[in-house]
Amino acid sequence: MLIVVDHPLVKVHISILRRQETGTDAFRQHLTALTRLLAFPALQDLQLTPISVRTPLAETTGYRVQKMLVLVPVLRAGLGMVEGFRDVVPDTVVSHLGMYRDHRTLKPIRYYSNFPASYHDHPVILLDPMLATGGSAVDALDYLKAEGARNIRVVSIISAPEGVKKLEECHPDVRVYTAQLDERLNELGYIIPGLGDAGDRQFGTVPD
Repeated sequence: MLIVVDHPLVKVHISILRRQETGTDAFRQHLTALTRLLAFPALQDLQLTPISVRTPLAETTGYRVQKMLVLVPVLRAGLGMVEGFRDVVPDTVVSHLGMYRDHRTLKPIRYYSNFPASYHDHPVILLDPMLATGGSAVDALDYLKAEGARNIRVVSIISAPEGVKKLEECHPDVRVYTAQLDERLNELGYIIPGLGDAGDRQFGTVPD
């Protein structure tokens, strides 16, 4: 199920990320700010446990997160979304998933993973800025489910209709939170109008 997060500030940050002249530092800052905004709806149903809290004046009831959140950024572009979530929920586990796209076949190739099996029953957030063909997200979800994860949601910055359709066909039980549903993919599998390569723009690298 796709949830497009509609908020005035989401639109502002998306616009700055799209601009070709937005530099690397500004891109990272606005990506983090936008991710914070996406974190709130994505974690809306987070389970809490009541705890006793002592204020300077009295005893009261407070809350803590029932099960630690597991963030799974897809390397490398997903790294830029981690801080936004950790700003909101500081006590998290970060499990990296290394994937790249074969530019000839457009299929994902997984080269690194370290999901902690003991956290299989915890809420898992897959972080991938660009949901384009959907191949990487589907492969990532296949992997996470094979590791025992069940409470999974995907958070992206920009999604393409083709990727959303593929994800809904392969993993209809997973909710996808995105800031923007764009028009289409081009012949190279990039989202149009999109924002370019999110990894290159975060880290200042130039594609071959």
